[in-house]
Amino acid sequence: MCKPTHFGVSYVINPWMQGNIAKTSLDRATSQWRDLLRALTKHARIELVEPEPGLPDMVFTANAGFVYDDVAVVSRFRHPERQGEEPHFERWFRSRRYQVFTMPSNMPFEGAGDALIDRAHTRIWAAWGHRSARSSHALLAMRLGVEVISLRLVDPRFYHLDTCFCPLEGGPIMYFPAAFDARSNRTIDRLVPRHNRIAIEEEDALHFACNAVNIGTTIVVNKASRTLRANLAALGYKLIETELTEFLKAGGAAKCLTLRLNEPRKGRAATRIA
Repeated sequence: MCKPTHFGVSYVINPWMQGNIAKTSLDRATSQWRDLLRALTKHARIELVEPEPGLPDMVFTANAGFVYDDVAVVSRFRHPERQGEEPHFERWFRSRRYQVFTMPSNMPFEGAGDALIDRAHTRIWAAWGHRSARSSHALLAMRLGVEVISLRLVDPRFYHLDTCFCPLEGGPIMYFPAAFDARSNRTIDRLVPRHNRIAIEEEDALHFACNAVNIGTTIVVNKASRTLRANLAALGYKLIETELTEFLKAGGAAKCLTLRLNEPRKGRAATRIA
């Protein structure tokens, strides 16, 4: 995670930012970030990245890169406004002795915002259409030796995969079907059994319910409807809601504010809980 020391909306690179320039409260954002941190420290050990002036979106560490085993694939941001984050995140990964892999400079890839590990199978779900290039998926598969399933995002409000798709521990997938094209929805239907598909309504999608941090049977979100809470409880998950409305103004919530570092080793089942 990264403290929101320099957080704010100072440019527009997604629909959520439109109309919110200079309209965030740093005090409120800091309080909300600390509440999320407290919720997560009950279930995980947290490492911090030092925030850098002039990089307000650095707080969204899911976009730092994609971590798998001891490899860190550093992000290549599509928008110039975020490209300044790249060397800071790369140095951080190298200082932790990850094997660092970078995409070509002309191939956008926005890390764990657009690449998510399936929790029941050894495969990666990866998105293209808004931020990451589809061509990055083949390089990701080749470098990591893992199957990559490509999904196309079509709704600009859900510009990263982690805003509308969440693989849960044990195998279920929580997702917003309208964020994907028809072919991608057919792919999800083909690969995920019906009983493991949790298709959420637009109300929950707009509260970023899919932008969730899942640790074991605990799911931490900004907000969820009564129906979604009941559906998740029926599957054995415990839902924790922690308000992240200041970060929604920039297009992010719980998952965007975190990057998981203990992803499963190659060849091991993705349902392993570290």
